[in-house]
Amino acid sequence: MKTVRIGIIGTGQIGKSHLRAYQEIPGVELVAACDVDQAEVERVAREFNIPHTYTDFRALLARDDLDAVDVCLHNNFHAPVSIAVLESGKNCYCEKPIAGSYADGKAMVDAARRTGRMLSIQLALLFSKETKIANRLIADGHLGELYHARSTGFRRRGRPYVDGYGTASFVRKETAAGGALFDMGVYHISRILYLLGRPAVKRISGKIYQKTGMDAARRESSGYNVEELGLGFVKFAGDLTLDLIESWAIHLGGFEGSSIVGSQGGIRLDPFSFHTTLSDVEMNATFEMDSVDWRWHQLDPTQAYYDSPQKHWVAALRGDCALIPTDEIALDTMLISEGIYLSDRLGREVTAEEVEQHSTSTAVTL
Repeated sequence: MKTVRIGIIGTGQIGKSHLRAYQEIPGVELVAACDVDQAEVERVAREFNIPHTYTDFRALLARDDLDAVDVCLHNNFHAPVSIAVLESGKNCYCEKPIAGSYADGKAMVDAARRTGRMLSIQLALLFSKETKIANRLIADGHLGELYHARSTGFRRRGRPYVDGYGTASFVRKETAAGGALFDMGVYHISRILYLLGRPAVKRISGKIYQKTGMDAARRESSGYNVEELGLGFVKFAGDLTLDLIESWAIHLGGFEGSSIVGSQGGIRLDPFSFHTTLSDVEMNATFEMDSVDWRWHQLDPTQAYYDSPQKHWVAALRGDCALIPTDEIALDTMLISEGIYLSDRLGREVTAEEVEQHSTSTAVTL
């Protein structure tokens, strides 16, 4: 088994989560870590047995013994740091969303193609049992012709910082660029796009809100200026549509889970169910997901390559499997999210071409 040597830039909340995931993968060596907080990066290095620490990411990138670098920074830092990783000749894994704007995400994807390096974005729900089973049902034709999907994400009161967890950087456009759509919507929208086969986005309409109350002192100190609720409607090529709602905070008890419907059947992803008509009788069904997941793993060892984003990334670095194009899926997701922002600002439906034309860099200058 080839040893995969990893460096990481950013050892905050998300960085530690990534490090824990790497620790569970045989043959991964955590070589170097970087963070502007020297005391914290040294503490994290001791916890995870990482031998080398840096406070300047450029010094980490000067190493010639890394197979890949994991970027775990706030959204508006993703593009400049990830592009630097790729241009240093290293493969890059980046936390979601791909960047703070479509323009910056496109620059990342272009850099990966230009340098011939791999770029992967953390899209965790692509590797869930629900997604895998849904993908099989769709591929085997049990839904028939797909024509509509719904993406939902619910938090009753779960805004970073102002509701008690995380830092203020999550709720400021200057660092995060967006709110609920960029933070959690990326997971749900990207999963739908993956299951639909990445249809071309044609037109987008949407609205964003920040209406519910929050702690006044934290609002003031954080400079909170992102959305807590995002809604959208997307028209794709091929007579496909998507409606979506993503909340950080809303006065409701929950949303129904994301779904996809076709001419022969439909699936709901959370909790998972399948719906069809047999012999003119409407049927609502559930599946034994745990047992089938176990059986698939026993019969096909390569299933382990798709158990988590990090396991898939390491398998791809070793050449054991082809890399799922999470960078392109994440870029399509950004096109939709930024399209909702543009539609809200202009007060009308917008085309994908308009989103691309209006998108500008939000990247922090390093």
